Amino acid sequence: MKKYFLYFFILFLGIVNTGWGEAIRKPVWDGRFYPKDAANLRQMIEKMALIAKKNSDIIIPEGKLKALIMPHAGYIYSGLTAAYAGKVLNPNQFSKVIVMGPDHRVGMSHVALSDVNEYETPLGNIHLHPDANKLRQDEKFFRDEVMSDKSEHSVEVILPFLQYFLKSFKFIPLVVGTVNPKILAKKIQPILDDSTLIVCSSDLSHYLKYAEAKKIDSQTIELILNKNINLLSQKDNAACGTIPIQTVLYLSKILNWTPALLHKSNSGDTAGDKTRVVGYATIAFFEGEKMTTNNTDSLTEKQGKALLKLARSTIAKKLGKPYDAKVDPTLEDKDLQSKKGTFVTLNINGQLRGCIGSLVGQSPLVQGVRDNAINAAFHDPRFTALSKDEYDNIHIEVSVLTEPEPLEYKDANDLISKLKPQIDGVILRKGYASATFLPQVWDQLPTHETFLSHLCLKAGLPGDTWKKEHLEIQTYQVQYFEE
Repeated sequence: MKKYFLYFFILFLGIVNTGWGEAIRKPVWDGRFYPKDAANLRQMIEKMALIAKKNSDIIIPEGKLKALIMPHAGYIYSGLTAAYAGKVLNPNQFSKVIVMGPDHRVGMSHVALSDVNEYETPLGNIHLHPDANKLRQDEKFFRDEVMSDKSEHSVEVILPFLQYFLKSFKFIPLVVGTVNPKILAKKIQPILDDSTLIVCSSDLSHYLKYAEAKKIDSQTIELILNKNINLLSQKDNAACGTIPIQTVLYLSKILNWTPALLHKSNSGDTAGDKTRVVGYATIAFFEGEKMTTNNTDSLTEKQGKALLKLARSTIAKKLGKPYDAKVDPTLEDKDLQSKKGTFVTLNINGQLRGCIGSLVGQSPLVQGVRDNAINAAFHDPRFTALSKDEYDNIHIEVSVLTEPEPLEYKDANDLISKLKPQIDGVILRKGYASATFLPQVWDQLPTHETFLSHLCLKAGLPGDTWKKEHLEIQTYQVQYFEE
């Protein structure tokens, strides 16, 4: 009898136990990164939030808040900067929060998504949002990682601030390993809505001298504010959460969010010495104006995938490679029969392998994609024809253009003020000389000066022609899809 009693007692403990792999993820860093006592924790955040509230120098853009970058160090070091999130957060403002933090402890090539039901902090428990289950469908990309739950601080340290400012919400904890941020952005995008906030947890530079850290962090913040993903990815010691930050930047470019710096500091400004400091910033992203186009409707993701499949099968057929000969019925959609400018771009290992297109629609969109897929693969004069051996390594992107419109401007400074980086594609003409850059080129040429100078060179003109002469300029926008 005692034996059976012991068995059921152990079974009972297994049901209610809140240890690792069970229903509740217990706090790990309370008492170290932040106070363990709820009253002390609340008082500490309240004091820092009051200091932030009194700072009236910050200009907050109009538009709905969509994302935040916040630091995750010990509160005595980074807490004041994190508290500046309170400038834009209000109780019950969001019902769902996605918190993305970098992996510091395990070493992963995937994203850890805890399988618990709740996270516990001294301020109470936070339930996981049901949308976490949607992400878990991709078991290769999102995995339960017990060791990450046991040790990672980047998500946990953010939560008390969110509890203090938002009061009530459910959340999705993502600890991000060495994944492609563009892919992560695309996997997150379908679960975004007006009630969702993304919080990217990241510190900036680590263990530099005070003056050097301030310089490096200012450069990093500038790259973030300019949405310069390419240069940010190449920068050493920029941020521990570079991949989560890049993910937010990809989303901000796709969805036209406007970033604004709320506060920056480093540990030398707060509780640390100035010989080896860690940098911090809180940056908010706001929904900008919806991109206006000459089209009454944008293409759907399903239509975009059909165009990508069409481009790939067209190239495969030309090469004599196996391909799916079944015609996707989506290609018969009325939207895909309209005449629009299209470009097809091929990359291999991140390097351009071909890009050909038409600025205006001279044939139905579907036919334009077929023609430009062939041209990009086999007739781009900058490259040799694509080979069979290269086919499996190509990455295809299809761009659908709005009708180009003239841009009136007075001088070079006026031109710079009117061009919208990351949004405008630009056509430049002088007599018979002309060239265009798609909006995606802003990633590689992020400043107006470099963008316009390289565009002049592409047209066969001196690089400073745009500064000295009045050129014919047209702009257009792009909806693009990629594999």
